[in-house]
Amino acid sequence: MTKQTILGRVTQLAKANINALLDSAEDPQKMIDQLIRDYSNNITEAEEAVATTIGNLRMLEQDHKEDVDAAAEWGGKALAASKKADELRGGGSIAEADKFDNLAKVALGRQLQSEKEAKDAEPTIAAQTEVVDKLRAGLDQMKAKLAELQSRRDQLVARAKTAQAQNQMLDAARNIDVLDPTSELGRFEEKVRREEAKALGKQELAESSLDAQFEQLDALGDATEIEARLAALKSTP
Repeated sequence: MTKQTILGRVTQLAKANINALLDSAEDPQKMIDQLIRDYSNNITEAEEAVATTIGNLRMLEQDHKEDVDAAAEWGGKALAASKKADELRGGGSIAEADKFDNLAKVALGRQLQSEKEAKDAEPTIAAQTEVVDKLRAGLDQMKAKLAELQSRRDQLVARAKTAQAQNQMLDAARNIDVLDPTSELGRFEEKVRREEAKALGKQELAESSLDAQFEQLDALGDATEIEARLAALKSTP
């Protein structure tokens, strides 16, 4: 996988709207779990890409430094050779002076080559540095998104457990309503009331029967009194 592809995926995932994804998901928890896996895998791949890119960048920077140092070193050698040539030429040693001037020219050629290589590497180093910066920024955003996803997942799981507990409690309460013991008490109370009414009925019936007996007794007493008075009348001279 190329760095550009990794950079594109990192940028895309870093900019992803988690809330919109969750709102459109049929099962948000499964969506979050899948996103966590995707983010974790992509973070791992991106970290490897960043590490490789940083390694390549450091090698370029090291090569650039070596070219800069080499250019400075060859410049110093060219200067030393030129001075030596001037000394020799001043002393009349023309051939030797020319030899050192030629060495100075070789050193200057090496200096120019090193400077060119250093200059040619600078755009590549700048581009690689930009890629590394973007990858690092994207990684930081992805890690923040991953932490957000994990937090949202924990919240969602907690809410699901709470909702499940509430539903279980409501189901239990509904079952209690169906088998409401107070309804049994109501039926028992109704039964007691019927028994009480029955007892009252019996009592009333007994009392009416007793009254009837006393009424019969009273009627018998009246008849006896009448007979007595009739006998008294008859015995009167």
